[in-house]
Formats: sequence, structure tokens, C-alpha cells
Amino acid sequence: MTKRAYPLSKVYGLLEPGPVVLVTTARRGQANIMTLSWHTMMEFEPPLVGCVISGRNASFDTLRSTRECVINIPTLELSKQVVGIGNCSGRTVDKFAQYGLTPVAAAEVKPPLIAECYASLECRVADTRLVNRYNFFILEVVKAWVDAAIRQPKTLHHRGNGVFAVAGETVRRRSAAK
Repeated sequence: MTKRAYPLSKVYGLLEPGPVVLVTTARRGQANIMTLSWHTMMEFEPPLVGCVISGRNASFDTLRSTRECVINIPTLELSKQVVGIGNCSGRTVDKFAQYGLTPVAAAEVKPPLIAECYASLECRVADTRLVNRYNFFILEVVKAWVDAAIRQPKTLHHRGNGVFAVAGETVRRRSAAK
């Protein structure tokens, strides 16, 4: 196999961490949505998720202040909304109205779930020690929801510059882990 040098600015597309998600936050009765692809599982139980949210995003200030959010997992059918939400600011746009998405009251946190998403994870900020330096939040999932009717969700995986891979074929291999 012959390898060639690869631009460092594109490395993130090689290591994409999982499905693109829609993060909802809420403050003073105003809900917002942001598209996020830089996240990672950090622990099984309690489930901890690490994510990077740019300090330029409206969601950054809200999450830092309220310490609550919902991670919503969309499927391929919402790809246009996912891209549109990622290309505008919640400071000037009501993204629920603009993209025809339905907010649903959460059980444990104030930000809403998105009805059209396959799954929703209600989260509270568990650790902020890396926020000032890296914009890295550690979230604890406190309640999880999934649409049981969707057997094999086709989730989006960001490869960079508007390119997405779609999760498809499921492969099962026996594991001793629970």
C-alpha cells in the first residue's frame, strides 16, 4: 500500500466520532438547536458524553449558563434540516419554526427533545474543567429516549466540507462485554 501526505486540516474527517446530532438548549423560554459532530462517548455508566461546542455559537453560552441540553440523533430523512441548522445562528433564527421541527417537553431537563429525531438524550453538564481551554463539555445522560419502530436508523456521519456518510449495514460479532 502506498500512502501520501494528507492535509492536517482534513484529519477530522478521518476520525469522525459518530452520528451528527442536533443539540437543543433553552434559556428564558427560548429554545435553540445546533448541529454537532464533534462528540465522543467517555463512560458507559453513568453514560458520559464529551463534546466540543465553539465559543462563537449561541448554544455555547446557553449550555455554559444553564448546564442542560438534549442530544437528538437525526436520521437521513432530516439531512437538509441538519445542514440548514448548522448554517445559521440561533441568535437570529427560530430554528424549530424555520426547519419544521417539533419541540417535545423533556422529563429531566428544560431544553426540548426533537420529535422527528430517532433518539434523544437528556443531559446535564457533569464537568466544565476543559471548557475554558478547549470548549469541551462533559455531559451526563440522565434520561434516554428512542423510537423503537426504527429498527436500523440511517444516521449521518460528517466527513467534512458538506460530505456525509450514511450508516447502513449492521454487522454483529459476539462480545463478552455487556
